[in-house]
Parts: sequence; C-alpha cells; structure tokens
Amino acid sequence: MIADRPYMRKAASWHLPRPSATAVLIAVNLAVFVFQNINAVYLGWPVERELALSRAGLENGKIWQLFTFQFLHLGSWHFIGNAIGLFFLGRPLESTLGRARLCEVYFGSSFLGGLLQATLALILPSHFGAPTMGASAGVCGLLAALALLERDRTFLFMFLLPVRAWHLLLFTLAVSVFFVLVPSEPGVAHAAHLGGLLGGMGYVHWILLGERRLFDWAPAARERSRRGELVRAARGEGRTRQPEPGPEDLPPAEFISREVDPILDKISAHGLHSLTERERRILEQARARMLKR
Repeated sequence: MIADRPYMRKAASWHLPRPSATAVLIAVNLAVFVFQNINAVYLGWPVERELALSRAGLENGKIWQLFTFQFLHLGSWHFIGNAIGLFFLGRPLESTLGRARLCEVYFGSSFLGGLLQATLALILPSHFGAPTMGASAGVCGLLAALALLERDRTFLFMFLLPVRAWHLLLFTLAVSVFFVLVPSEPGVAHAAHLGGLLGGMGYVHWILLGERRLFDWAPAARERSRRGELVRAARGEGRTRQPEPGPEDLPPAEFISREVDPILDKISAHGLHSLTERERRILEQARARMLKR
C-alpha cells in the first residue's frame, strides 16, 4: 500500500483514516447477516421473502430484489465463504483500481448475476426457480477482474493448494457453465455465479480498458482531456513558456505539498493504475529523499 511507504507517514498523518471499500462491504454483509439471525428468532419479519431474488417476487413487481439479494445469506458457512472471498479478492483489486471502481465491479457484477439467474428462473423455473441470495455473484466479478488484471497472482485454494488467479477463473467459469447447462446441483445459484464472472470480465474489457465509468461519464472525459494536455505538454507542444524548476530542485516541504500530495489524492480517487510515468518517478524520488534523512 502506498500509505505504508516511509515518505507518506508524516505528510498524510493529519488525514482521518478512511475504511477501505472492501471492509465496508464485509461489514454491511455482516450486519445484515446478524439481523437475519435475530429476525429469525425474535421478529419473524418476511425479510427473505421480500429481499431474496425469486421468480414470484419479480412477477409481483419487486424489482429491488435484483439488488437486495446479494446482502442475504443462507447460513454461517455461506456468509463466511463469501466474506473470505471478498476479503482476499477485494483488497488487492481495491489497491489497484481504487474504491470507486471496486464498487462498480462488485455491484455491477452482482446485478448482472442476479439478472441472469432471474432470466433463467422465468424460462426454466423447475431448475432455477429457487430463491437466490448471497454475495457470490459480486465476489465472482471481483475474481474475474483481478484474474484479467493480474493473471500470475497466486492464491491458496482451500488454504492448501497454490493456484494462479487465471487458472482459478478458468476453473470457476467452467464449473458455472457446466451446471448452467446441466442444472443438476440444487441449492447453488450457478447462473448468478456465471453472470458475475461475465460482469467482471466485461467491466475490465469494455469499461476499465476503455477508460469509461459505469455511473459517471463526465469525470472520465475530463480525466482523458487532462491526460491529453499532460502528454502534449511533455512533448513540448502548445504554447512556449519559461521552464519551471523540476521536482528535484524544490525544497522538501514544497516538494511534498506541490508534487506528492496531488498524486496521493489521485491514487485515492482513481487507483494506482491511473498514475503516469512521471508521477511514478516523483513518488520514487520522494521515497529516495526520505531514505536519505
């Protein structure tokens, strides 16, 4: 993490720590799971009937189930499995993409997974009509995105077997496709898993690599325009002006406030992948300065 580097600790110490999006998602799922258990014993409200994704619910106009189903879980192991997947996939993906894009991948994949599950439930209710709940579709989307961005990242599958992210994606994709085509494993929403995987893959190819945003297009356009201006300036195009002092010529305090702080704000908003080569060199210069103290 960039915040762990030595030159960051003093400069950013005045900022209030913000929880990661991964931690917030796990906490929200945990809070809902705790409420589910309390409700089952003491309240008896029809939470699952109203919020779990079901054919009957959609036929009665409960469209919100396409969003709410992902926060419910069938039991302790169901929740624990999804929380573990969210933790180990969300953290590295968030450090690469940033908070906003992590949420886009997660919720977009979950919605697409629910949509595919609901579509098949309407077509083949005998095989796909059972109520669906769980964060698995969103977790599958995170797996797909991370595997496409970092194919060689290694995980301990079942905490025992080391496996590359790319191979884990291929295995999960094959299992999901098989049980969608041969729906012989009841109780598991393989269609939702498949939709989540396709959602994560589509996000990387069409949104991330295309420099688009799912929910806010204007900032992305402004960012591309700003990057174009930086490229033209680096090539010496545009109006001529007197050369300004380089980062290495600035006093330490001014170097941090003028050069480093804007880069850190950019990382927080858009992730490490958004940095230019010049910005990466500035961070390395800052690190080298701090190590010389």
